[in-house]
Amino acid sequence: MKKKMVSSPTSEGLIYDTKLSSVGPAYATEPELVFEPSNLDLAMKLHYLRGIYYFERQAFEGLSILAIKEPMFEWLNKYPVTSGRFRRAESGRAYIKCNDCGVRFVEAKCEKSLDEWLEMRDASLEKLLVNNQNIGPELGFSPLIFIQLTKFKCGGVAMGLSWAHVLGDAFSAAEFLNMLGRVVAGQDLGRPFDLAQTLTKSNICNDPPKVADDPTAVKRVEPVGDNWLTPTKSKLEDFSFDVTPTQLGHLQSKLGPKFGPFETISTIIWKCIAKMRGQDSEPNVVTICKKSEVENKIYGMLGNTQVVSVVKADFPVVDAEPSVVASLMKDEAFDMREKINEAMERENGVVDYVIYGANLTFVNLEEAKFYDFEYRGHKPVRVSYRVDGVGDQGAVLVLPGPDGGRVVVAILPEEEIVGLKEELKREGLIA
Repeated sequence: MKKKMVSSPTSEGLIYDTKLSSVGPAYATEPELVFEPSNLDLAMKLHYLRGIYYFERQAFEGLSILAIKEPMFEWLNKYPVTSGRFRRAESGRAYIKCNDCGVRFVEAKCEKSLDEWLEMRDASLEKLLVNNQNIGPELGFSPLIFIQLTKFKCGGVAMGLSWAHVLGDAFSAAEFLNMLGRVVAGQDLGRPFDLAQTLTKSNICNDPPKVADDPTAVKRVEPVGDNWLTPTKSKLEDFSFDVTPTQLGHLQSKLGPKFGPFETISTIIWKCIAKMRGQDSEPNVVTICKKSEVENKIYGMLGNTQVVSVVKADFPVVDAEPSVVASLMKDEAFDMREKINEAMERENGVVDYVIYGANLTFVNLEEAKFYDFEYRGHKPVRVSYRVDGVGDQGAVLVLPGPDGGRVVVAILPEEEIVGLKEELKREGLIA
């Protein structure tokens, strides 16, 4: 609980008085409790989710930092895995030792008001509101989660969640924070999840893996060891924009009622990127990530259960009718989860893959319950998420908006951002 000054102020001059501490479970976890991530979890280990929840001042008004931390003890007690640290078995497979080391808690202040910050609409500045560290290079000392609480000068607050994707997908991350809201509201979360496992997969033999092609949904990268950071050739940049309900209605009227907002928006952006990259580099294979129709068997349990599928266009996307491209995305996606699982199993779980950005990747987060996170009865006025560790082909996230529209976050090589903006202007999606 001891606080440590780590920076003041940032180079941007917007965030200052930053303090770092740790928060752990209320009760000690039983000794030797371990959790072994699934093959699909480990396939996502080079990716990180960075979420930011913006609240008006009433949500945290009058609360000391201690009062904010107190419900977190019970919350983390429900999820002992989130306070653990990674270790490696003799085979090299990574697992989590649930040793109560806790999550990192960051306090900071911002010289802007909440309204002023939201008016800036600068995706690059949002990185100041959430910790951006990756796991490693020392696995045993790397937290899996950071919570950053940034207070604006008006009293509004941004709660930033830095989430190692190996723990679970965005739907799990959302549910994790929603559980905190329930604790603050006085609800009983019940017993901690029983995660006790033997390291059966970690102890499998070290025979040479069978040779087979990697699934088209992943890209194998050079071994990263214990520094879980995606190697890329390009510097990637974030760009976000809103699609209003009126704009959505206009776009969907062009494609027809068969297609939802995700297919509609993704189709337009796929065609824009295809035009921008040109015929020789047109992305004719894309990855689609979306919520699984099968929920976790245990309510509130974490994990990477999202569907990861691949779509291939046997025609020039840039010249195709939007409805044809949208039909392909909706009806011709091939589920790759089993192939990814088999590939990881062949490699004893130690191969390093990139999924987001292996192909141009579209991530459907429309059903993520981001706005179900209530703090003292107040919902966030806006929620933003992005993915770190994206490969060179880039990724596009489609999130629910606060007004019934959608928030789109594009993560692309920086030299492509200007071109994408120009194409989106021609489509009438941005001014």
